Amino acid sequence: MSDLLERLRARGWRLTSQRRVVAEVLDGEHVHLTADEVHARATTRLPEISRATVYNTLGELVALGEVLEVAADGRAKRYDPNAHRAHQHLICSGCGAIRDVQPQGDPLAALPAAERFGFTVTAAEVTYRGLCPNCRP
Repeated sequence: MSDLLERLRARGWRLTSQRRVVAEVLDGEHVHLTADEVHARATTRLPEISRATVYNTLGELVALGEVLEVAADGRAKRYDPNAHRAHQHLICSGCGAIRDVQPQGDPLAALPAAERFGFTVTAAEVTYRGLCPNCRP
């Protein structure tokens, strides 16, 4: 059973066949699919699953905090099941590919006290951008 399915079962989330298929499609490392990609993959497993069901299920998973919604420069939102492990994203400016990265150090420490303007900083979201090997000239 996938990590995401295990987490959902532990929460007591009702796993209908449609919800299960969406969770199975999202399973894996470095998975950052769009809703349309989730739907396309889900229909190979459960042909009758509707686009609306996929969108609604993704919305519920995001609201539960079990999946992250990743926006990348005006492109379609992507869904990341790696919601419980601290990480940042590396995004290709060419094709939009996304990879999870775990750089060393505390990203909160990178913001000097003088730049916090009195805020109590509790989290940091860091996105690295560049060109993947397929897009580099």
